[in-house]
Amino acid sequence: MKIIDKQFLKTPCYGSRQMARYMKRNNYQCGRHRVRRLMRLMRLVPIYQEPNTSKKHPQHKIWPYLLRNAIIDHPNQVWCADITYIPMRRDFLYLVAIMDWHSRKVLAWRLSNSMDADFCVKALK
Repeated sequence: MKIIDKQFLKTPCYGSRQMARYMKRNNYQCGRHRVRRLMRLMRLVPIYQEPNTSKKHPQHKIWPYLLRNAIIDHPNQVWCADITYIPMRRDFLYLVAIMDWHSRKVLAWRLSNSMDADFCVKALK
């Protein structure tokens, strides 16, 4: 616990996985689950930047769900889009994918390092 606490003061972004790797690199015999248990016991929580993707704008209109009773039986009838983030070492990459509901194929995708609408529009075009 002393070793974990000392290293956590140097690198507060280390979670249980990275701390377990650090312990193994320095020839200490302990696994990730033990490190996780000890970090919980010491109430150590890693500090990391979380994405800011789920805040809705108060002036945006909420649209009704138009596909509730629709029968989708051929390609290019309904497309869907989804955006997600990929955590990197210090930041995030954002991935948008356009898919066809019937065939479940990815029609287009784009990556961006910022949460702009431009890369989403480029994927849609």
